[in-house]
Amino acid sequence: MLLHDKLKSYRLILASQSPRRRQLLGDAGIEFELSPRYECEECYPATLPAVEVAEYLSRLKSEAYPEPLGEKDILLTADTIVVACDKVLGKPEDREDAIQTIKMFSGREHEVITGVTLRSATRAVSFSSHSKVNFRVLTDEEIAYYVDTYSPMDKAGAYGIQEWIGYVGIEGIEGSFYNVMGLPVQRLYCELDKFIG
Repeated sequence: MLLHDKLKSYRLILASQSPRRRQLLGDAGIEFELSPRYECEECYPATLPAVEVAEYLSRLKSEAYPEPLGEKDILLTADTIVVACDKVLGKPEDREDAIQTIKMFSGREHEVITGVTLRSATRAVSFSSHSKVNFRVLTDEEIAYYVDTYSPMDKAGAYGIQEWIGYVGIEGIEGSFYNVMGLPVQRLYCELDKFIG
């Protein structure tokens, strides 16, 4: 039986305000409800290794969900981070931060990690997906044009791979393209299938 048929007896709740995650789930044929916005302070221990941060934050978002889960509810939370030069990069604070972040990627490789947590009333499972992204050397003019035209302030690492900069700047990816967009759809599909049995 296909996953979307199995999911018909469940209520999948996406606890994310990301339009890209909503699009990716919908494009994969996975029906879901959007959770109301709720507060979750996204902080993590300073000693936590960078590769574990995204998964930690996805669990934090799951635990902060304010409603009790019903017997057939599955809560989906996710967090995407970018790791470059041994630094964890989230969303940029302002235009200058976005420009400096993209300059850090120019001519180099960085890693995008999305952590995902699936939780029901009785159990939870978390996993993360890693993708390596290589940018060609970008000019200052190209970086400023992208930031000013596309306003990537809501994106981890200050860029969206599906936007102009992805088309003209990215030389190669190792791993899931959709993970870089914010949700490792193929891995999620398999993990959801296992989760519901």
